[in-house]
Amino acid sequence: MSEPEATAPPVAELGEVLVFTAKGTRERRRAADIRSHDFRQSGFLAASELRRIRQRHEQFVRSLAARLAIFLRLEFSLQLAKLQIVGYQKYTEGLPNPTHITLFKTDPLKGVSLLVVPPKMALTLVDRLLGGPGQPPETPRELSEIEVALFDQVAVLIFSEWCSHWPEMRDLHATLVNHESNSHFLQTATPDTEMMILTMTGGIGEQSETMQMVFPYPTVEPLLRQLSPALIETEAMPGRPKKPKWNAEFDGLTVPVSARWHGLKMSAGDVTRLKAGDVLALAPACAAQVQISLCQMPKFTGRPGTTDGRWAVQITGEIPNE
Repeated sequence: MSEPEATAPPVAELGEVLVFTAKGTRERRRAADIRSHDFRQSGFLAASELRRIRQRHEQFVRSLAARLAIFLRLEFSLQLAKLQIVGYQKYTEGLPNPTHITLFKTDPLKGVSLLVVPPKMALTLVDRLLGGPGQPPETPRELSEIEVALFDQVAVLIFSEWCSHWPEMRDLHATLVNHESNSHFLQTATPDTEMMILTMTGGIGEQSETMQMVFPYPTVEPLLRQLSPALIETEAMPGRPKKPKWNAEFDGLTVPVSARWHGLKMSAGDVTRLKAGDVLALAPACAAQVQISLCQMPKFTGRPGTTDGRWAVQITGEIPNE
């Protein structure tokens, strides 16, 4: 009996995966080098795109800090801490309980976004709105219905300020939808939806808390796409020259108009012998080409004739400017 042939170890034992390359060939690659990607989501941004988005939101945070300070009539500091893309399920599972979450929608964009604020910070702002010094409570707790209604004034200010920093979409406006205190009950997006998370730190005086604005990536993608620089055209198509606009102030201005023939030449001696009744012979081609001048500047060509018993010249063409 012949000995059984040795079989090659399965690919899984070697830690390799059989893949198709861009050239259409099959190759074995290490499983650790392969990264999964969900093509239904576009949440992977290039470094240049993240930089442009961060610059826009840095302007928003500085402007928001100034508006909140005026609204609360108290010093309010705010800084941009982080801007990142995280999956919806991973983000909501990491939120503490309780957390004051305000749901809002930015029309005409689709989807529901979140404003996530710790109850301690929300209660501090409510205390200031009620005329207090803006001190945090001794023990964190959920907001009452009256406190939620008061904090909504701050939330609406934040939404409107964010919308105003997107001049590319002038009709962008936010609408408050609902509230939630437990992230496990949120159902505003599918678990695999990529979320753009804007993390800000700050507070009244020396207090420092974290506040987050969370947007589904498909919601803000139309706005982020407008931040991309326009492509430079290699060959610009020549445009039609625009017709100059007439100034009505020139309507009553008098312009001297003269019509002349050119082409007949005579010697100085013949000119001195001219007398009344002499006939000068003109070539037909010369007679049909009358030069019309405006302020001694040749502008048109024409042919002579009569109208209503008077000599006239009919314009037949335009003399191009040299």
